Amino acid sequence: MADEPIKSVWYGVQAEQGAEFEDFDGWLWTSTLGDANKEYEAIRSDVAVWDVYPLVKWDFSGADAAKAVQRIFTNDAIGLSVGAVRYGAFVNTDGMMLDDGTVYRIADDHYFVMTNNPGYEDWFADVLGGLDVSIEDRTHQMPLMSVQGPKSRELLSKLTDADLAGLRYFHLFPEKQIVAGVPAWVLRTGFSGELGYELIPDRDRAVELWKAVRDAGASIFGTAGVEIARIESGMIVAGVDYQSGDGTPYDVSFDRLVALDKDVEFLGKEKLRQVAGNPPKRLKSLRIDSAEAPEYGAEVKSGDDVVGTLTSAAVSPRFGTIGLAVLNSDVASDGTRLDVAVDGATVPATVDVLSLYDPEKRRPRA
Repeated sequence: MADEPIKSVWYGVQAEQGAEFEDFDGWLWTSTLGDANKEYEAIRSDVAVWDVYPLVKWDFSGADAAKAVQRIFTNDAIGLSVGAVRYGAFVNTDGMMLDDGTVYRIADDHYFVMTNNPGYEDWFADVLGGLDVSIEDRTHQMPLMSVQGPKSRELLSKLTDADLAGLRYFHLFPEKQIVAGVPAWVLRTGFSGELGYELIPDRDRAVELWKAVRDAGASIFGTAGVEIARIESGMIVAGVDYQSGDGTPYDVSFDRLVALDKDVEFLGKEKLRQVAGNPPKRLKSLRIDSAEAPEYGAEVKSGDDVVGTLTSAAVSPRFGTIGLAVLNSDVASDGTRLDVAVDGATVPATVDVLSLYDPEKRRPRA
């Protein structure tokens, strides 16, 4: 008998409000409360909360915690100040991208590392052997709720005395704060392209905090609503926009997230240096001339030649039908006209900047 998918600590409180759920890699994610466009608009114009319980949270601690994190992470982890956060790729010895995620420096000898996929214990033991570091999977002890939208600061400021306005983008308070009477880690991060914060309470008080944020005025959004927002913002999903171990970070245009010019050492660095000067593939946005979104994984063509893959697609209320595509570099210039396969035929598409919505990230930095 197949294992039942894992439910979030917030499953029940969302089900009471009419949430629908979907099984993705053995975890039940909140899909929608019935109107994806309404949920999307709450992210873009108001404030809404998303259950990100399945995000895998690793606790790295010990004298060599910084070295350990850096060894598997392409961005500069050692150079982080306490309370700072960086996003990047996790790679193997061949420079192949296993995952993407974030690194948080809690103290000189303490980091949180968040990945999409679980099950890295054996890999950590293999590549981090000899280092003085303790690693623990704390996913179930650290439920994460994401409060996103231009009114997120206004709402949360009613629930906490923490200086939310003073907390810079991609930073966290290095100690727990009190939010609606509940101790919680407060992070200025998110997966929406908007101003937002993420809260991590202890598991036994998670529902209490969720209800407080909801009662303060936040609606709920699920994967259906955030899918539109993240495609607009050029944000990737593991297992959708790339497959673990199948390509380098350059295939998803992570150039600025690979610290080749920093005095830090990570797996596959020299192999990645060989790719950096002339990456064979690029991740770009496509504006698609179609009323409906093509299927994920559809071929992208230039004439009769297949030149890429449409990895994600959505119908955006702001931009029409759009998608993310991994393209051969020679066709990845903005303005290039291509075609996307749909039902045995093709529809025209135009290559555009990776983040169609707020490409300079001014809104989440506000």
